[in-house]
Amino acid sequence: ELQLLEEALHARESHRSAKIPYCDILKFSIYTAMRVGEIVKLKWSDVDHEHKTIKVRDRKDPRKNDTNSNSNDGLVPLLEEAYPVLMRQKERIDPENPNLIFPYNPRSISAGWQRVRSKLGIEDLRYHDLRREGATRLAEKGYDIRTVAQVTGHKNLNILHDIYTEIEYKKFSKSEFEKYQKSKEEV
Repeated sequence: ELQLLEEALHARESHRSAKIPYCDILKFSIYTAMRVGEIVKLKWSDVDHEHKTIKVRDRKDPRKNDTNSNSNDGLVPLLEEAYPVLMRQKERIDPENPNLIFPYNPRSISAGWQRVRSKLGIEDLRYHDLRREGATRLAEKGYDIRTVAQVTGHKNLNILHDIYTEIEYKKFSKSEFEKYQKSKEEV
């Protein structure tokens, strides 16, 4: 589904009136596990080019109603393609918002994404699911749950527990099957 989405989003952004780099935002969403609302607020001044990280200001915290009360800034590593995707945005700097990396309306991004998704007949995928995809990829690479929580901004590890449980269960199942196969070969 993600590959189909990326191809369709690429076609959408190739239209002469298109301004939103949907494919770059899709990739960036997965590699950073950020919400679209966080992505559109990112500033060039918050990029640490040396360490390949970016400060995400005032991350959403579902436990707090007022996001302005105490600062909820977080540092996110720009893993894999995230940094190159970010640097490609230098070619698209908006003169009206030169410090914003992705100077687009989050509703426009989501609406365009939903149109493409609907056109492809994909019904059970929301933009927010890209965060889960990003967290799952980090877990599959072997990062511990606390590191993944740091990247995603989750304060409650129980939310990420389901992802880890599923991955561990799959590893367990595969391992047990391999043991079974080996025992059959020895007989």
